[in-house]
Amino acid sequence: MSAFQPNLHIVSMDKLLIQGGVPLSGEIRISGAKNAALPILCAGLLTESTLTLTNVPHLHDVTTMLKLLGQMGVQVSLDEKNGLSLGGGNIHNPLAPYEMVKTMRASILVLGPLLARCGEARVSLPGGCAIGSRPVDLHIKGLQAMGAEIDIEHGYIVAHAKRLKGARIFMDLVSVTGTENLMMAAALADGVTVIENAAREPEVVDLAVCLNAMGARVEGAGGDIITIHGVEKLHGASHHVIPDRIETGTYLVAAAACGGRVKVKDTRHDTLDAVLEKLREAGAHITLGEDWVEIERSGPLKAVNIRTAPHPAFPTDMQAQFMALNCIADGSATIIETIFENRFMHVQELIRLGASIETQGNTAVVRGVPRLDGAIVMATDLRASASLVIAGLVAQGETTVERIYHIDRGYECIEEKLSQLGARIKRVH
Repeated sequence: MSAFQPNLHIVSMDKLLIQGGVPLSGEIRISGAKNAALPILCAGLLTESTLTLTNVPHLHDVTTMLKLLGQMGVQVSLDEKNGLSLGGGNIHNPLAPYEMVKTMRASILVLGPLLARCGEARVSLPGGCAIGSRPVDLHIKGLQAMGAEIDIEHGYIVAHAKRLKGARIFMDLVSVTGTENLMMAAALADGVTVIENAAREPEVVDLAVCLNAMGARVEGAGGDIITIHGVEKLHGASHHVIPDRIETGTYLVAAAACGGRVKVKDTRHDTLDAVLEKLREAGAHITLGEDWVEIERSGPLKAVNIRTAPHPAFPTDMQAQFMALNCIADGSATIIETIFENRFMHVQELIRLGASIETQGNTAVVRGVPRLDGAIVMATDLRASASLVIAGLVAQGETTVERIYHIDRGYECIEEKLSQLGARIKRVH
């Protein structure tokens, strides 16, 4: 498992130093999607056989999830080609303790698989980024509809079920992790489960592909109604995790903001339609290949209005990066955040760099300024970190981004990849 301990200095006070004002050019490779890998790792709990995964990104959240699965009894091993194997033959401890869950909300994804496979689970209420409430009651209601008995005791979700039963579940809110948790639980349930108002994200589809490779019968993933025919047991399988669309989008926005020409490889542009449309609107020229996207921006940047919404609309995870781009674009733009109520924490930090932004409730108005000036700024959450790095890349002089352990949760080797594109950026311990 050593290869999945990417940056052991993550929780130390590392910083990124950026000398801004340099256009970007060159090629980089996109890593596997964190938000696809985490639920798929949890799917390893559903079978006694071995699940082999490739293209799993080396990220702090992945390391945390592997430790969590390991203490439950999952055997984790790496092969010489960096494939990851999960052996779930001996799940002896269906517990997700607070110490491991507090840093990562995705830990809630063990609840459904543990309940389906072991008949019991004890999972701490989750932590993670402080960008707003992400209620777990959708997960609980769905599992209760499938016959689980669930109590909250001393900050833990305590769940029991002899065998889950198929049910019709309507999700009050579109929830990606809620959809994924219930899909995994339903895979081993008795009967048919129908999830209505399901999340349609590519990461949900990737989980369904993996589950079906393991012998599950999941239909309709990618649409808003998913039907799962429960089976007695799942077998082992091999699965290649999809590329990270948010990492792809982040580097494309950086290239648009800085100017220059950048090609991102090993990606899938069909998962990024809303983002690519906004980049074109901002004045970037985009060329698409089978597994690559090239972006070039030489003319002026135009401000673009953004409204976040569930997939296939504009992703909330790209909102902060576009705010950084709008800071130096011609004109003014309105950004409306409809997913998380506390996702403008990067605004004050961008203002420290000279941005002109006003917020009211879930709306921000960004007026483009001729230039940003380097300063010391502090990352507050994962995507906010990315927006500050982009702003630092375009700012004149030196920008220091502190608390970058947030960025290491979701971006593999960000300073190395940006350096490959000519950025003057380094990590200091």
